[in-house]
Amino acid sequence: MAEIRFSGFGGQGIIRCGLITGKALSLYDNKHATMTQSFGPEARGSACSSQVVVSADRVLYPYITTPEILVSMSQEAYDKYEPELRDKGILIIDTDLVKPKPIRGKIQMYAIPSTRFAEQLGNRIIANLVMLGFFTAVTKIASPEAMKKALPGLVPGRFLDLNIKAFDNGYDYGEEVLKTATKKKTTKSKK
Repeated sequence: MAEIRFSGFGGQGIIRCGLITGKALSLYDNKHATMTQSFGPEARGSACSSQVVVSADRVLYPYITTPEILVSMSQEAYDKYEPELRDKGILIIDTDLVKPKPIRGKIQMYAIPSTRFAEQLGNRIIANLVMLGFFTAVTKIASPEAMKKALPGLVPGRFLDLNIKAFDNGYDYGEEVLKTATKKKTTKSKK
C-alpha cells in the first residue's frame, strides 16, 4: 500500500493530479485507489492537496495517515505538509516554487522545474501534467501508459495533445534524473 499527497495552491490542478492518478491506477493498472481532497477557505491561492491511497487489495481506509510520497508545487503547501512525510519517504518539488529545508531522516528528494517546463511548452497551466509525468517516472507507482489513458475526460479535450506532451516532458526528465542518480550511486559504491 502507498499513501500519496499532491500539494500546491488552488488553481494549479492539484486535485486533478489526484483524480488522474486514481483513475489510472483503478481502471488501467489493475490496482485499488481512493482519492480525497482538501483546500483552504479560498479556493484559489491557498494551500490545497489531494490524497491518494493505492493498494493491490481493496482499500479499507480511504484517508492517508503518514504519506510516503509528497509532491509539492508551492512553498506554502511544502511548509504545511512536509512535516507529515515519512522519514523514508519521497519528496518531489517544483524547484521554481519551493525552497526546501535540509532533508530530514532518509527522505529522497527529486526536483523538477515543472512550471518553467510548462511555460516553455506555451502554457503555465500544464505544470501539473509536467509534474505528474515526473512523479510517474521517479515513483513507478503507475505506468505511464495508464496515466495517459486516464487523461481523456479529466483534461479539456482540445488540450489533450498538449497535456500528453507536458506529461511526456516531465516523464522523460524523471527518467534522466533516475539515470543520473543511479550513476552516482554506482560511482560511490566503487570507491
